[in-house]
Amino acid sequence: MGDLATNMGLEFLEASAERVVGRMPVKGNTQPYGLLHGGASCVLAETLGSVGSALHAGEGRIAVGVEINATHHRSATEGFVTGVATRVHGGRSLATYEIVITDEQDRRVCTARLTCMLRDAPQG
Repeated sequence: MGDLATNMGLEFLEASAERVVGRMPVKGNTQPYGLLHGGASCVLAETLGSVGSALHAGEGRIAVGVEINATHHRSATEGFVTGVATRVHGGRSLATYEIVITDEQDRRVCTARLTCMLRDAPQG
């Protein structure tokens, strides 16, 4: 999963090339006002979309993020947020996922879109 996602407490609930679900605590991932940091939402979104992209790419290939955007709809101050990454496009060289992040009341906190370039894994 990587050090950053691990340090932020991200846990996977489901993972396939079509859909990846994970959650992350708000506590420890806030900005100075006690609200979930927008960058934390982007880490959750990029991690989920990257895992989906790597699963789509298949063995012997890697996924590298090339573009992410995020709209923050509301703040979260406690509990967990859950992200659901759904594949929008899965080609040979690019994969794009929409990631919807919600709070524990199922209210949308953030909507993000991630595009990853798919390449052959380095040899050696």
